Amino acid sequence: MELSLAFQSDKPLYQQLYLHVRTLIQDGIVQDGVKLPSIRSLRQQINVSKTTIETAYQMLVEEGYARSKERSGIIVINPDIRTRPASSGAPPKQAARLALLPEAPNPRPASGMIDFSLLNIDPQSFPLRLWKSTMAEALSANNSSLHEYHSDPFGEWTLRESLAAFLRHSRGVVCTPDQMIIGSGFGYSVQVLSRLFGNGATIGIEDPGIAQVRPIFTQNDFHIAPYTVSEQGLAYNLPSPDGLHRPAPLLYATPSHRSDGASMPYAERLRLLQWAYDHEGFIIEDDYDGELRLSGKPVPSLQGLDKKGAVIYIGTFSKVFTPALRLNYMILPPNLLERLRAFARTLSSPSRMDQWAMQLFIARGHWYRHLRRLRRLYRDKHEQLVRLIRSELPAAVRITSSGSGLHLALTIATDASAESLIQSAREVGVLVYGNQNTTQRANQDEAEIYLGYGGLNGEEMEQGIRLLRQAWQAIMI
Repeated sequence: MELSLAFQSDKPLYQQLYLHVRTLIQDGIVQDGVKLPSIRSLRQQINVSKTTIETAYQMLVEEGYARSKERSGIIVINPDIRTRPASSGAPPKQAARLALLPEAPNPRPASGMIDFSLLNIDPQSFPLRLWKSTMAEALSANNSSLHEYHSDPFGEWTLRESLAAFLRHSRGVVCTPDQMIIGSGFGYSVQVLSRLFGNGATIGIEDPGIAQVRPIFTQNDFHIAPYTVSEQGLAYNLPSPDGLHRPAPLLYATPSHRSDGASMPYAERLRLLQWAYDHEGFIIEDDYDGELRLSGKPVPSLQGLDKKGAVIYIGTFSKVFTPALRLNYMILPPNLLERLRAFARTLSSPSRMDQWAMQLFIARGHWYRHLRRLRRLYRDKHEQLVRLIRSELPAAVRITSSGSGLHLALTIATDASAESLIQSAREVGVLVYGNQNTTQRANQDEAEIYLGYGGLNGEEMEQGIRLLRQAWQAIMI
């Protein structure tokens, strides 16, 4: 199968490649089970860097459009195709081929699809000059170690020290450097957890939610059980895989930024912790954008409230630095750390060069200044998007926002489904998003839609909102 790809100049190459393949999957052109080209093969076909392809593929995996299969490569996941009966006589599916072709005329907006992605970050936010300087300094400082194969499977000790100090000051995280595992992304941390808890473990994921992590857990043999938290406590919507209604050993939560844009109230945080204490379970706190609170101080972590070692804390550099770096960290409670040591030698930490540079970037104070600059940048974008929605869209569209993270939640008075709103937007050249977990609408007269603004400039946001008005005006109450 041959797939066309026309690069444009207004977006990073990794983002263009990711969007291109994602659209082909969504449109059914690349079918379920198809193997995407290897990184080496694709480099030869389209003449881009290894990092560009790795980043695009990782984003596809994280969103659930593909899965990484050991010794097989990147395999496409298409839910609509997967539900059809398989033909026993069907020939094996071949790897898709990507070819670089001249750009074709596009009836959509001149800049292509306007993507209010919840994952994208500002393409101009990366501190390129500072990072190049810091990387050069880090290589010089560690010149005597460049020839060595040996590295700590938990990650470079100096980076773990710097991160532990930073997280204690910024997020209220209580840990020592030896509790931290440096990884290559959220998916890597989930792989480690799958080994700690064994195949077939059940994990609760809050419903509703927008975190696009379900495929990552299922690909690592976790079973999903949606849960809700209320004044009555914690309730599961599904039984465990064997049909028995028993608690999962793990809960996944995003206390700093839930689907409605708000942080989890203190009382609910305590209920989660109490559940963990009562059931000898663990909570995975995904603090993917905890630093991006745009007004007031960042909300302290759930891990900082934990007194009995029940919280597994995961953070990343993807949102506040660049997804191309592929660097994250996980902090384990002491009792899980002992389990991990049994197979610690099989862990594989990321590039030592990147770790050396990040440690120095933090030590020189660049990281703190970078975060302050990002908050100003995204605060301005947030305010502009709010103004555009209020001025261009009718009163049927309400904004839910707490000044945190890189997206807004819209509640729309309509009898149309979120899926139909998303499709209507797509038909005019705009990509918007819905809940990842909810299986049915709580209110039949309302729909929830999410708009990310991290990767868009002011002109794109303005054009996108006006196109949404055009797409939705006939289906609002």
